[in-house]
Amino acid sequence: MTVFLHELRLGKRFLMIWSAAISFMLGVCILIYPEMSSQMTEISDMFADMGSFSSAFGMDEINFGEFMGYFSVECGNVLGLGGAIFSALIAASSLAGEEKSGSSEFLFTHPVSRHSIVLQKLLSVFAEIFILNLLAAAVSAVCMLIISADANAAQIALIFFAYFMMQLQIAAIAFCVSSFTASGGVGIGLGIAFGAYLLNILANLEDNLTLLKYLTPFGYTDGAYIHRHTALQTGYLLSGLAILSAAVLLSFYQYKKKDL
Repeated sequence: MTVFLHELRLGKRFLMIWSAAISFMLGVCILIYPEMSSQMTEISDMFADMGSFSSAFGMDEINFGEFMGYFSVECGNVLGLGGAIFSALIAASSLAGEEKSGSSEFLFTHPVSRHSIVLQKLLSVFAEIFILNLLAAAVSAVCMLIISADANAAQIALIFFAYFMMQLQIAAIAFCVSSFTASGGVGIGLGIAFGAYLLNILANLEDNLTLLKYLTPFGYTDGAYIHRHTALQTGYLLSGLAILSAAVLLSFYQYKKKDL
């Protein structure tokens, strides 16, 4: 597991910065809720009347006057978009980084197979995503206790699980793309994260584009649905798992035959 540990050491500063930023923003969103709760009913009514804009972000089906409605949208957006960008960035540069820096020649002179390298790098990416979500969940839990929030533990757990799976899927796609290129990085990572987010917005805006939710991992992170049903949308989640698995398998296949 030498490559795995090496990747974690290389990425620890980036992980710490993003974990601190996302956790801080989640904490602030939660801590300011008591001050805003008296105005949330009016805000909820206002958002519900904003037509397509409300539908795009699922705010027409949420009561901001309740903590769970507020958390599922406000905090969900922080964890969702922030986590997606982080996941895409670290995954997009994982494999391509060796070629870009010229260290692949050194790496492959050692008695370690390409499959092992890909596996360890992928596991390091997933481990960093897990750590980020663990820290974010811990900070959120502490802040909820501080304000004595009327939180539904099952729904909170489902929201964090949905966003964790979304980030894994985003990372798998970016990781797969990085196996085809020698210059993966910020551009590819941001493109994948924002592209997936845009697909979900389009699917929310137009009923005839609902099928797009099977392609974007944001499809099963719908906070409004989780809040109403205390469940995930199974069809979208299964589609996401299939895409994740296909991306991982393609990464192994492509990197094995790649001319380095």
